[in-house]
Amino acid sequence: MKRTGGQILVQALKIHEVDTVFCVPGESYLAVIDSLSDSEDEITVVTCRHENGAAFMGEAYGKLTGNPGITFVTRGPGACNGSIGVHTAMQDSSPMIMFIGQVPRKFRQREAFQEVDYESMFAPLAKWVVEVNDAALLPQIISEAFSRSTSGRPGPVIVSLPEDILTDEVEVNDLPKFNKIKIPPQNVKINKLYNLLSKSKRPLVIVGGGGWSDHASKQLVAFAKKNNLPVASSFRAVDIFDNNHPNYVGEIGIGANPNLAQRVREADLLIVIGARLGEITTQGYTLLSPPKPKQSLIHIYPDKQELGRVYKPDLGIYSDVESFFKVVSNGETSERIVWDEWTREARKDFKSWVKPKSVPGNLNLGEIFNRLRDLIPDDTIFTSDAGNFAGWAGRYLPFHSYKSFLGATNGAMGYGLPAAVSAKVACPDATVICYVGDGGILMTGNELATAVHHGLKIIVIIANNSMYGTIRMHQEREYPGRKFATDLSNPDFVEWAQSFGVKGERVEDTSQFEPALKRALNNTGPTVIEILVSQELLSTNMTLTEIRESIKSS
Repeated sequence: MKRTGGQILVQALKIHEVDTVFCVPGESYLAVIDSLSDSEDEITVVTCRHENGAAFMGEAYGKLTGNPGITFVTRGPGACNGSIGVHTAMQDSSPMIMFIGQVPRKFRQREAFQEVDYESMFAPLAKWVVEVNDAALLPQIISEAFSRSTSGRPGPVIVSLPEDILTDEVEVNDLPKFNKIKIPPQNVKINKLYNLLSKSKRPLVIVGGGGWSDHASKQLVAFAKKNNLPVASSFRAVDIFDNNHPNYVGEIGIGANPNLAQRVREADLLIVIGARLGEITTQGYTLLSPPKPKQSLIHIYPDKQELGRVYKPDLGIYSDVESFFKVVSNGETSERIVWDEWTREARKDFKSWVKPKSVPGNLNLGEIFNRLRDLIPDDTIFTSDAGNFAGWAGRYLPFHSYKSFLGATNGAMGYGLPAAVSAKVACPDATVICYVGDGGILMTGNELATAVHHGLKIIVIIANNSMYGTIRMHQEREYPGRKFATDLSNPDFVEWAQSFGVKGERVEDTSQFEPALKRALNNTGPTVIEILVSQELLSTNMTLTEIRESIKSS
């Protein structure tokens, strides 16, 4: 039977068990939209208000589920708007497939209306970019897109769809569901890992990256407990290891605990599992000196090209994290454990670090996140935007299970709200809380309309300090007394929320937060809680005044 390219594509999505699609509709792929309308009982279509939001939602869905998040955007401007989500998926190692409408084949190479060469545009941002030039190739290309997106280091794939191939009618057989390619480690390398560990006195495990699952997270906990190893998470990977476990010692990210950073320097063995050891986790490539760190380094990673690219490991293990732990879980305990005190002291540093300190003013974000910790259900998924304000959540809010946190390691502002929408679609019974700054919320805040349209109960907490806080901090340090272009004039966020038909509240004092959160948890629809934050609270480590005084005294 002949079918249109749009019908073939939608059938392929169903074969690959896609249950959700995020999109901003466009005329360039109307044939797909029409075919999706025939499958609305099997595939939920979330209509977004901007391609930026749709792309973030697709990335968050992939990060949360481990299956490629699916986003459709139209050609030209739509693709450009969605590119930030692709960059996020690449740096965060999140499985994602973005389908992009393209001009008809006969118009190509003429700079037709909204024409862009996507293979050139997305080459550095995606694992694979392909344009479909024959509708009969759709089953094969889509199967390969799923395989490439999930295998090895997960990441984004771009599929360009010329408009005419979606309306072409062809006869072609469907292909079965793809199989994710596993990369098991070599047993000889696991033996060498234990040999290096047995010679260590101050080991430290650092975990992060993509490809994790709840099962792999639990196996990591078992491995750390069996060998009494201290475990730190890389930037925004705080939910891989239970923060309440005695072996967890903190996050190595922006504004990291100085004692933890020093512990990385003093370690004689680093076991890095799944993390790339990027700029943020290495504090600007200073905690480990490239190309050969003074610490012995065991690096487990699912991409051969990454092993040794920046840091030359003493032992590089090419493996995905699930396969690694499947082998390691059958291994024996290290022959000699002499680092019990080292692990205890690292945990003590962490426990001290997460106790809220006194701050000027009536509102203490550390206390607020301690109260949030005590009030939210165990199934809560917390999404965070980018900015200094996010440091309070990373420092004072513990995470216990994978996947309970969604944040963009590439520092993309505007991520938090679309990620919350995506999380609520993926896990409708979970409590979903978005934490965002006043800068980020006005980048993708229009997706609150998406939450309302699809009946999604999310809680949005806006930290409002009327400035781009992170940039202001750098400005204060690099150009003292030269504040410029970082102040913001904001709307009344309570009235802004109400304009969407959403309940809005304002918190100006720490004591006001708990009752506001309880009302939000009991509300049947979305809620926005605006927290008025003093500009003095510039970071979790130093106030604005302390930064200025440190500059004067230096």
